[in-house]
Amino acid sequence: MTRFITRAVLALALIAGAAPVAVVSSFEAEAGGWRWLEPRPEADIAVARSRFGNGTVSGPVRGTRVGYEVRKPNGTWIACRTSCSETLRVETVDLHENLDGTPLGMGTLAQECGIFGCLDLHLGRGR
Repeated sequence: MTRFITRAVLALALIAGAAPVAVVSSFEAEAGGWRWLEPRPEADIAVARSRFGNGTVSGPVRGTRVGYEVRKPNGTWIACRTSCSETLRVETVDLHENLDGTPLGMGTLAQECGIFGCLDLHLGRGR
């Protein structure tokens, strides 16, 4: 009986070892290698709409070795942070719109909207 269990365990180990190789080979053949693991850009063109009525701007998106970049209207390529459209909005149409009016944080990640969109807190003055 022990010989049967040993053979069964060896057979299962061989089957389990060969299964991932077959799955990986099928993924490589279908998806053209491991390219299906790479992130895709949001779109070929990122469109940014101002939150403060300053208009809209658009720019092409390209992929690089370290991430995606969007081109500003003056031709400068900048790395996308939260999203390419948010980065373009903060760097162009809403560059000078700060909540506290200081130049600190102007055009940075601190001015971008998060995953829940742009949440504005309107706190009333003490009554």
